[in-house]
Amino acid sequence: MSTAILTGPPVAGSPLEADLRTLGFDVRTANDAATAAELLAAVPAQERVAVVDPRFVGHLHALRLALTDPRFPAAAVPGALTAQPGARAALARAFGRIPVGAGTAHLTDVLTDTLTESLDREETPLHRVELGSLVATVALTPAQREDAREAVAAVDDEAVRLRTAVKSRDGFFTTYGISPYSRYLARWCARRGLTPNQVTTASLLTALIAAGCAATGTRGGYIAAGLLLLFSFVLDCTDGQLARYSLQYSTMGAWLDATFDRAKEYAYYAGLALGAARGGDDVWALALGAMVLMTCRHVVDFSFNEANHDAGAANTSPTAALSGKLDSVGWTVWARRMIVLPIGERWAMIAVLTALTTPRIVFYALLIGCALAACYTTAGRVLRSLTLPRLSPGGPPARRTDRAALALADLADSGPLAELIAGRARGRGRTGSFLAPVMAFLSAAVLLVWVIFQDDPTSWLTVGVAVCSALLAGAAVARPLKGALDWLVPPFFRAGEYVTILVLAARADVPGALPAAYGLVAAVAYHHYDTVYRIRGGTGAPPRWLVRATGGHEGRILVITVLAAALSPSGFTIALTALAVVLALLVLIESIRFWVSSQAPAVHDEGEPA
Repeated sequence: MSTAILTGPPVAGSPLEADLRTLGFDVRTANDAATAAELLAAVPAQERVAVVDPRFVGHLHALRLALTDPRFPAAAVPGALTAQPGARAALARAFGRIPVGAGTAHLTDVLTDTLTESLDREETPLHRVELGSLVATVALTPAQREDAREAVAAVDDEAVRLRTAVKSRDGFFTTYGISPYSRYLARWCARRGLTPNQVTTASLLTALIAAGCAATGTRGGYIAAGLLLLFSFVLDCTDGQLARYSLQYSTMGAWLDATFDRAKEYAYYAGLALGAARGGDDVWALALGAMVLMTCRHVVDFSFNEANHDAGAANTSPTAALSGKLDSVGWTVWARRMIVLPIGERWAMIAVLTALTTPRIVFYALLIGCALAACYTTAGRVLRSLTLPRLSPGGPPARRTDRAALALADLADSGPLAELIAGRARGRGRTGSFLAPVMAFLSAAVLLVWVIFQDDPTSWLTVGVAVCSALLAGAAVARPLKGALDWLVPPFFRAGEYVTILVLAARADVPGALPAAYGLVAAVAYHHYDTVYRIRGGTGAPPRWLVRATGGHEGRILVITVLAAALSPSGFTIALTALAVVLALLVLIESIRFWVSSQAPAVHDEGEPA
């Protein structure tokens, strides 16, 4: 139970107390600031507290946004503010600063405003709700109260609530093909007490059933799989809309929403590959290639965003200027969003092609579309990065922050071997140069050229090349990653590791090798996605013991090349399977432990990559 303290002149006939009880608050009244402070001290420390002026007039949803959103330790609208347990001490200090005595009455005439201004000076961040067309005000006179009531009546807050439940920025298919009705499904779920996590889980189960239908290898199964995949995406949109509609944000929900998207898509790829195998067509290499391409593309998104997280300056590159001009033309915005093949367009394409064609055609279309999208987005980001943002027009370029450099180092996923090499190479490069991305590129390129073009890559010479690759990887991360293109380091490492596993499994040319490699890459990719979501949640990367236990990207490559050289093709397949199981258990157990017990901020990401 949360507690709302009404402090100020009472207003007869006001629905405010009923509204607060509707929002789950136990309402108490105080005649003055001193009494309100005493009531605040009496509320258990683990409860949320709201302070509301009885003269408040506004929409119920304005109160809901200010008083019940779990993402902010403290929040306010005119006439109402709230403090979660973490901000209770700051609110108590704000009460302690309220002046008393003659001549100070004007400072507490609207106590909530005085407290809000005081909280603004605290270290605890205060969120001021953006009301838009909603109304929230303190009516001090009957005339003001009547005007405010007319303003409230002029705006349908339920319509506003439904509209704002939808992401402000989304793909064309999602915006026009899903959200117009999924928002009503979200409201239906809210009114029946369903939670976003339950809808997220239903979406996952639906996608897994779709994957099972695809695995039958029959036309009926493919049609059912396509329809179920689309319905899974409807539910995927609904869970976020339900979270925004009912303000049921949670750390667990953000994690489930992000990781289940990847699990659904990659499980569906596996279902298509199994279905194709039933029909005598082996497309496991295409399925694994699609997963590798998609994961590397996401790493590009994550790395670029983290590198520029704290830029704090406007990008002055011609590419950024052109992008701004294009954004001013409506149709180009949608065209550019569709070019990058976001999740809505991508899943719609996969579903339709599954129902009408074959798994091989689905993967061909997916690989071509995602490759073009990856080239488009990566080229644009490289061009933007070559002209660094400037702190002021004509001023010096903004430099990458220590936080950005640390995030990129965490995304690089360097293990003990790379750490050792980096320690020995430290100080030999210049921070901010192109040395890091060049070394990372060479680390991946040397290894991939060797395993792709050698007649027999499963040899001890490949192990020697893997050692050279590790040396280059260590040199890449020897200095802080603050250069203009240093965000390319993690994507290069991901491509080198994933594609090496794919090629070695394909060259083994025995049944089960590629499915085993698929499972191994899926386990490693989960670890990399988990790293991203921890960084985004503000809790930092996974513990170093986990990174060291998994070997880091260079350690895993070395182990896999040794296994390929030392074992027969069938033995290599068994080893890949065992390694996939061990890594999956290791990263999943630690990830679940972390997210269940974590105190990370309850944030739903509005900018989830395509």
